[in-house]
Amino acid sequence: MVPGDGGGALMLGIQLERLLGAAPAGVAEALDAVDGFDRALVTGLGRPTPEQSAALAALAGRVAASPLGAVAAEAVEKIAAGSVSDERLAALAAARAALLGAVHDAQLAALDEALGREREECAEPGGGEPLGERLLDGARSWLREVALVGWRGLGDDSLRGLDQALTALWAEPAARRLAVLLDGLAGELRACLPLSTWERLPVRRWADLWANAVLLCQPGAAGAAEAAAGPTAQVSGRLLPLGAELHEHPTAVQLLVHALLERDGGQPALLVRVGVGAAKVETLTGPTLWRLLGGFPALLRALAERRALTVTGLPLLAGGELVWDESGVALDEPADPFVTARTQLAGALAPAVPPLRRHPVQLAEPVLLEGYRVRDGVLTLDGHRLPLDLEHLPSAGPLTPQLVKASTACLGLLCWEDGGWSLRPLGVRATARRQQVEAHTGDWTQGPTDPKAAKAEARWGDPVETLRERAGRLLRA
Repeated sequence: MVPGDGGGALMLGIQLERLLGAAPAGVAEALDAVDGFDRALVTGLGRPTPEQSAALAALAGRVAASPLGAVAAEAVEKIAAGSVSDERLAALAAARAALLGAVHDAQLAALDEALGREREECAEPGGGEPLGERLLDGARSWLREVALVGWRGLGDDSLRGLDQALTALWAEPAARRLAVLLDGLAGELRACLPLSTWERLPVRRWADLWANAVLLCQPGAAGAAEAAAGPTAQVSGRLLPLGAELHEHPTAVQLLVHALLERDGGQPALLVRVGVGAAKVETLTGPTLWRLLGGFPALLRALAERRALTVTGLPLLAGGELVWDESGVALDEPADPFVTARTQLAGALAPAVPPLRRHPVQLAEPVLLEGYRVRDGVLTLDGHRLPLDLEHLPSAGPLTPQLVKASTACLGLLCWEDGGWSLRPLGVRATARRQQVEAHTGDWTQGPTDPKAAKAEARWGDPVETLRERAGRLLRA
């Protein structure tokens, strides 16, 4: 968000005012309709109450002027009369996805306008090989049961009913996306049993997963999704990291690097992402997580040393993801992320958004802010307030809430959640003990640079090697 012509805080203020003003027309109404449908799924649609029927009618009403209007209205009428079928549930899932996609598009357009950011056109999705109907029957049956009994009505028997369908889906490579989705949803539900005792449930998240799975179960949908997200080209050039996110789960860790790609041939720099991951156990956390990603030494070293990378012939997916292959990369010269953002971010070309990623929660765009103040978790610049997302700062890096609060420059992601924009820091410049310091999420990829953190890690040794050694003994026994 810093202009290349040195326009300073005045231009930043104008851009923030455009972005943080009133939401685009229709956004609030669309989200209200989605929320009503999601609440109806809590207790199920087997015997819809007048309130649930009204919520379904409101959802259908919001898409009445679209090609989905007639089929959604018919589905609501039949379900209210007690006739629930796979086709009618698919119509409602499609209406819900269309509303959230429209919200995503409206907010992304507002963001691009505020930043002056150009974006590639989304290619027309191609068709894919349809999965066999028998392969999908088990998944459809389980998703229909979920809709009938609702989240509150699910028990262990209901979740075991998905096991056979999952086994068949995992055996088919083309069904892998659907299998991962259903397996993840079932795992979350199983971890929360008994669901009837929970005071609050992640209603929006589970409805997102359910609706996405319903749509992927439609003829040809899984193949089309794979085709839409597949490689569009092989690219070469200079990769300049801007910042990194580290996502931790009890059984997995993922590193997501946001970067600019200076492509060969004089084309505009392109905003891209690089994602790598590894399996883990729940006891591994903190700086130790970086050791799990040891299979990507060039990427980790580039983050720690703030260097560019030369990439050759890497596949580029439709959504801007580079398929990482260390054999096609080499370390390059030092590249300060703040300098890269200040000089090139404003003119970079953003990737198009594939259909299945058109959801507000997917909005996360890299920006640079400078000359602000932070108080009570809110960044203020020229009188404009932007909440900071400090809850997701990883423990595996030097970024802390205290350092962010003391900062005056931040490279981060503008995200849109819960009806508003927030900034998720990836790197900051701050004044600590009368000295200017700079900290990024990826600074500790080669080990902690903070003496206290390094001493604590040394005290406990290398738990990754310990676990590998114990696993080796078990396998040899």
